[in-house]
Amino acid sequence: METTTATGPGDHTPGEYPHGDLMHGDYVHGYSGREARRLGDQADTLAGLLHDGTSYPAGSRVLEAGCGVGAQTVHLVSRSPGARLTAVDVSRGSLDQARARVAASVPGARVEWTHADLHDLPFGDGEFDHLFVCFVLEHLPDPGAALVALRRVLRPGGTLTVIEGDHGSAFLHPDSAHARAVIAHLVALQAAAGGDALIGRRLRPLLAAAGYGGVAVSPRTVYADVARPALARGFTRDTFTAMVEAVGDEAVAAGLSTPGDWDRGVADLHRAAGPDGTFCYTFFKAVAVNPPPG
Repeated sequence: METTTATGPGDHTPGEYPHGDLMHGDYVHGYSGREARRLGDQADTLAGLLHDGTSYPAGSRVLEAGCGVGAQTVHLVSRSPGARLTAVDVSRGSLDQARARVAASVPGARVEWTHADLHDLPFGDGEFDHLFVCFVLEHLPDPGAALVALRRVLRPGGTLTVIEGDHGSAFLHPDSAHARAVIAHLVALQAAAGGDALIGRRLRPLLAAAGYGGVAVSPRTVYADVARPALARGFTRDTFTAMVEAVGDEAVAAGLSTPGDWDRGVADLHRAAGPDGTFCYTFFKAVAVNPPPG
């Protein structure tokens, strides 16, 4: 059974804020159906790596903040079927896609879909036992303020789980200055949009400054080569390279690259997914606690 609670700010078009609560930022990767598919490929390919250790007890109240198109929601409900999950996003269009994705992937899943801004959540203080935030903070100009707003709705002693990437952790073979350049251009474009594609390395200080305690951060490294064809295809090619490739027009328009240099960099990323290539990238998963008052 699924329910929808429509609250929060006014309606937005489906493409305006398709991933996460980005009312105070922008989503550099674009708003196409191709991007929605990429998010799904990423979530499915990395589910074992990123969701390992994350499951919630039956009856516990869980908030997924910035659910986007529901790519991670599918795995949350699959791993914690008895939890009472609420998924929040500022885009009604994204919520519609998320609802359809979960219904198709996990029939009968119970999710409350709530239209709201992460910075102005329509919930009472301490209403949730657990919070889950994945690939959202990197797009916000003030992730610290978002973490403070989230802490308000987390009960004392409740847990927060945050997952973010860090594009500075990407390494490939054969090495390529052109490939490294297009990755750097994506980092620059995300910074210009108010985000931080290097935020993974900042999770501990961000959480501590927002008042969380017991912060523990673990690196979750993806390594793909010819012996791991599913990762080479699903992550190196269909997730990371597809993400970089999608911002090519923006990078050229911003004067960061020429069309030829961009195409060369993307081609070299594709080569890293081939028979003679390797690719390595690190995500960071943080778990923290809302400390009791006093």
